[in-house]
Amino acid sequence: MRTWTRRRLLTSTASTAGLALAATPVPAQAATGRVRAGCGDVADALRALPGLRLIEERPGAEPGYRFFVLGLRQPVDHTDPAADTFEQRLTLLHTSTGRPTVLASTGYEANLTPWRAEPTVLLDANQLQVEHRYFGTSRPATLDYTHLTIRQAADDHHRVVRLFRGLYRGPWISTGGSKGGMASVYHRRFHPYDVDGTVAYSAPNNVDDRDDSAYLRFLERVGTAETRDALKAAQREILLRRPEMVARYQAWAASAGTGFRIIGSADKALEIAVLRVLFMFWQNGTGDGGTIPRPDATTDELYAWLERTAALPVYADEIAAFYIPYWYQLGTQMGYLSVPTGHLADVLRHPGAIEPRSFVPRDIPLRFDSDAMPDVDHWVRRRGSRLLFVNGALDPAVAEPFRPGAHDSRVLWAPGTNHHVRLTDLSPADHAAAVATLRRWAEVS
Repeated sequence: MRTWTRRRLLTSTASTAGLALAATPVPAQAATGRVRAGCGDVADALRALPGLRLIEERPGAEPGYRFFVLGLRQPVDHTDPAADTFEQRLTLLHTSTGRPTVLASTGYEANLTPWRAEPTVLLDANQLQVEHRYFGTSRPATLDYTHLTIRQAADDHHRVVRLFRGLYRGPWISTGGSKGGMASVYHRRFHPYDVDGTVAYSAPNNVDDRDDSAYLRFLERVGTAETRDALKAAQREILLRRPEMVARYQAWAASAGTGFRIIGSADKALEIAVLRVLFMFWQNGTGDGGTIPRPDATTDELYAWLERTAALPVYADEIAAFYIPYWYQLGTQMGYLSVPTGHLADVLRHPGAIEPRSFVPRDIPLRFDSDAMPDVDHWVRRRGSRLLFVNGALDPAVAEPFRPGAHDSRVLWAPGTNHHVRLTDLSPADHAAAVATLRRWAEVS
């Protein structure tokens, strides 16, 4: 089994998928000489911001940029001034206070090396990255999950913008991919005027968690019938060889020093991975049916394909523990999806295995708020403005997409592209329109 890291797995675990912030390394040809913040050094200006800690300035940024790792003291509960606090990790890629600023939401932990999101590249902008509460090091000392809500996270972002707008006074654009894109939309729902526009990549909109028909229809129609049938045949064959597959899985876990206490067993974890194959094959791949092993493939070939497609380490304790906050959010507000199972009905052993409850320890209550997503959806449709949604046509995560109203907002689809879509994947006409819109919002000629 290949070596997996949490960073690689961020693009493999999400419900509605993983982290897909279209990231681009800082180019060597970046403009030079723009490293001062107004009058005085930017580092001094950062140290002067209340509640902000300049942890370190890291090397690696190209000429014209400086890269800082920061910590901002945030309340655990924004509705309670006396609440406990935690330090939220931020990163800043600074070029000039005279340029626009991009607020980048990961939805998960922060990337602590210099990188630029696609809007940052297009606007030659500063970039402020926000680690999501309860991920990475942005965790309260006491993990009271009741404060892990979309509103509390939106209020985190709001305080970040209010603090840094005194330093970066030009236009602001927010962006994020997948769960980060969702966080960007939720931020706008509760603080619509914090930024001047939003580019959300591959952002799912599970408006009604009780109705997963859009996802089921998508997975029964995407690609060719031959590819869909091959996927189902491979799933079934893996479960028919369950004892051999589970033995391999357990042997890997033992060698890696991990186990399956969170999920419950290697058998259940394997079944979850098999069920998610239909989703993750299209989410992360090109739809090439030639990569799917036939039912007469060896057990080694089938196991390797499952590991490659569904990221088997995700369901073992070492990685699963990191994603408890993610599954908690799915099980309390954001909702999850369903996948076709009729072809596997006689070989399944664990009813409801892919539900969020499987990934959250039983001592953490999951009470679903059925009003949260309809509220966001209603705002996007009726009042949302300057929202640009960019989706891949092969991506099942956006089978139920956001549908903004006509307030300078659009949904653009990239044909033949998966969850890791970028503006450059759009048709030439749509790409030109998206770039022009983004530059207009940011007042960049």
